[in-house]
Amino acid sequence: MTNSRNCRFMKDGVCKVDYKDIRTLGKLITPQGKLYSRKRSGACAYCQRRIKVAVKRARYLALLPFVGR
Repeated sequence: MTNSRNCRFMKDGVCKVDYKDIRTLGKLITPQGKLYSRKRSGACAYCQRRIKVAVKRARYLALLPFVGR
């Protein structure tokens, strides 16, 4: 079980990250299109991996850009 005290994505022990939530995922990406670090995003290691997969899925479906603005 992961430590969910410091993670902003954990609710009741479940990581709530979805590739369709573009507003939240957009805040986790730098202007160059890179992901912010765990320290900056406020996610635990488990949720950070889930964020990475969600961003890749959103980019593949053209919901998020591959490069910055």
